[in-house]
Amino acid sequence: MKKIIFFDTETTGNEPKKDFVCQLAYKTDTVTFSELFKPLIPIPPEASAITHITNKMVADKPAFKESDNYGTIKLLFEDPNSVVVAHNAKFDLAIIAKEDILPANFICTLRVARYLDKENVIPQYKLQYLRYYLDIEIEAEAHDALGDVLVLEKLFERLLAKIMKEESIDESKAIERMIEISSKPSLMNMFNFGKHNGKTVEEVAKIDRNYLDWMLTQKEQNPENEEDWIHTLKHYLGKLI
Repeated sequence: MKKIIFFDTETTGNEPKKDFVCQLAYKTDTVTFSELFKPLIPIPPEASAITHITNKMVADKPAFKESDNYGTIKLLFEDPNSVVVAHNAKFDLAIIAKEDILPANFICTLRVARYLDKENVIPQYKLQYLRYYLDIEIEAEAHDALGDVLVLEKLFERLLAKIMKEESIDESKAIERMIEISSKPSLMNMFNFGKHNGKTVEEVAKIDRNYLDWMLTQKEQNPENEEDWIHTLKHYLGKLI
């Protein structure tokens, strides 16, 4: 059985190319870890307003790569027998990749949740939204790396049980299935913005194809963090190679 590691980062912003980690937390079956780090750039007020981590709080902290825990985290995350689990994993993986940590296996609970929502009944898939939508009862502070890890663990348990039941597979195979789902772009189900807010992408493809073409052009001009939308738009426009 592979070793499951739930992890989350808090960062200086939401652009992996220019932002850096200022908090990392992870949890295994035996270890719970959370620590602040001094990022390579100042924490802007916009980020502090969300994470409540300030430059003053990290002034005396080491940079992540220079911390005493860096080597342990790198070995644990890159172990071929480990599976790191994160929500919207692509972002967190990009952040730690800048620190030369490249996990061998990962599960994205956002992509798995979207995959399992076959009837498109869940309006959105943000971690804290799913926490309350699914009535996950746990004391955990939102927008704190450790708090998010605790919610993530409970969400993972729900998703694991659901995929085991629906696909009639055991836990080991379910984890492999979640890894497979996570490794590919997922199809977005519904618009929760713009003039087609509340409509499914499939429906819009039938009534307003020009809108999907326009949106694809916009996403391809600024593709960072848009892999799922680009894949979805190409799918419904018949442009997947």
